[in-house]
Amino acid sequence: MALGVGIVGLPNVGKSTLFNALTRAQNAAAANYPFCTIEPNKATVPVTDVRLDALAKIVNPVQILKATVDFIDIAGLVRGASRGEGLGNKFLANIREASAILQVVRCFAANDVIHVEGSIDPIRDIEIIETELVLADMQSLEKRLERIGRQARSDKELRKEVDAMEALMKHLDAGQPVRTYPRGETDPITNTLLELQFLTDKPVIYCANVGEGDLVGDNAEVARVKDYAAQKGCDVVVISAQMEAELAGLSDAERTDFLASYGLNEGGLDQTVRMAYHTLGLASYFTAGPKEVRAWTFHRGWTAPQCAGVIHTDFERGFIRAEVIAFDAYVRLNGEAGAKAAGVMRVEGKEYVVQDGDVMHFLFNV
Repeated sequence: MALGVGIVGLPNVGKSTLFNALTRAQNAAAANYPFCTIEPNKATVPVTDVRLDALAKIVNPVQILKATVDFIDIAGLVRGASRGEGLGNKFLANIREASAILQVVRCFAANDVIHVEGSIDPIRDIEIIETELVLADMQSLEKRLERIGRQARSDKELRKEVDAMEALMKHLDAGQPVRTYPRGETDPITNTLLELQFLTDKPVIYCANVGEGDLVGDNAEVARVKDYAAQKGCDVVVISAQMEAELAGLSDAERTDFLASYGLNEGGLDQTVRMAYHTLGLASYFTAGPKEVRAWTFHRGWTAPQCAGVIHTDFERGFIRAEVIAFDAYVRLNGEAGAKAAGVMRVEGKEYVVQDGDVMHFLFNV
């Protein structure tokens, strides 16, 4: 399952610096002027999960394969972007590729770093971005309304969809994102949501970019961001992009010591990935054998056949049953043989809801 996180924000808030640091790459230009990033930068990074190492010690596999996250660094937005200001609509298609949006907001003062709005105000900056995304979604919806509206004159089912689109347009016109629009599984708006992939229908994580001295304890601007996010039901991660840039060149041991000196036990990448998993309702199950130990990403609430389909669609289509061992039991009993002997390996069918950390073996027939 591909998990993509689009990094957005105003120019000069630290997006590209953060992207380079999180991905330990230098793919994105980072400079003190607007629109330093024009084309989107992409990088795939492995997800740190200490449980993989614990499984590998028992199985001694040829390789360990981690889950991955794709980060997409998208050109900075400005007021009027939906009307063509700055880079205009050039960035919008890039955001549609993402599963979630990481909106970087500046919560530090620095006279030598230009702010396009002239002052530090993260809530204002958040609202500028969200307004532009809402306006872009309204444009997309308006075009579909014009096209479908003509056909709906002689089609009752399409008329229902048009009515739903008009209701959604009112919702957007009130400044509300698509993700807060109430809908059911069989709602007439479903086809529209699938086709247009609205920008404001994606979950948002607010990333407060602070100076190194503000990583422990919240400064006034971070506190404002957290209050705002709580009202919106969104997650917040607090990161110093500049410190992450310093961490990027260190060894794992050096990183651990550096973070500990700030009273931290994890870096920005791990925080961001953890928050993305939480925001998107994701978890990991494992497969373990002599060839490989591997983490697989799935949506919480998925059944065993759905999770089998993450490996290959044939596994889901021909699913027979799954052999399941909880991670803690697998480690405590030193692997599959010990788990079997202790009677804790379970055989589960199609209705089983997979749990985070399950070690699984699927049986299928196609």
